[in-house]
Amino acid sequence: MQTTQNLKENRLADAWAELQSQADNGNPLVADAYRLAFADPEFLLRRETRGIRFQLEMLKPDMDQRVQGIENTIVVFGSARFPAPEQAEQALKRARELGDAQALFLAERHVRNAGYYDQARLFARLVATYSNARPPEEQLFICTGGGPGIMEAANRGAHEMGALTVGLNIALPHEQRCNPYVTPSLSFKFHYFALRKMHFMIRAKALVAFPGGFGTLDELFEVITLVQTRKAKPVPIILFGSDYWKRLFNFEVLIEEGAITLEDLALFQYVDDPQVAWDAIKTFYQL
Repeated sequence: MQTTQNLKENRLADAWAELQSQADNGNPLVADAYRLAFADPEFLLRRETRGIRFQLEMLKPDMDQRVQGIENTIVVFGSARFPAPEQAEQALKRARELGDAQALFLAERHVRNAGYYDQARLFARLVATYSNARPPEEQLFICTGGGPGIMEAANRGAHEMGALTVGLNIALPHEQRCNPYVTPSLSFKFHYFALRKMHFMIRAKALVAFPGGFGTLDELFEVITLVQTRKAKPVPIILFGSDYWKRLFNFEVLIEEGAITLEDLALFQYVDDPQVAWDAIKTFYQL
């Protein structure tokens, strides 16, 4: 006779098997009051069940990371549009062959920005090299948004050193997949930006922001605000690429207008070298 536990497991499996058979047969799902609530997509996607979806996006990545020993992360942000140097060089070669002035301009910009890709990759290698020699409870893992560009570079650097890497990807209207250097069992997909940003902060022991666009700025100022308002513990906040960030922001205006204090500028620091960035984190935690 089957145990109660086995009977329960069969019922759960049967519920999902029913849904799978609908997909296999190409049948569209229709509302079904008799379907188990947790296996009812129409019910779970209702406006009224949004709170349940919040909770699920909170629980799943948290539980999976905990099981795999991911407790402390170094979060790397940056543009998804900065290519790997090898890709940039190939694009430059094609543009020169075509003699297209606009394509050449874009290709040369890609080559210039690809330098940040290399530096993010090198930074992640430094973190992984340190962590590989430490006991599990002291290890630091690279965590990114899981996309291309700078995110790929950081995941790639850690992956090359044999370390686990985390990717917190987001479902967007245009197709986006996690880059191939994220550890598959640590590759998570989010619908809600808010829950994704919360997961960035839960385990973050430092933030390294490379040049990027709106997404990078959103994530950067979220962290700065949380630390400034003491909603989060102080962590190293590193702006990599001082020329980029100083051209982008004139923080002196905020001080002149009384919007922030001079002490607030100490919440972050500029660096231009992967080793200097890593040394700043080590100094903060006395590693």
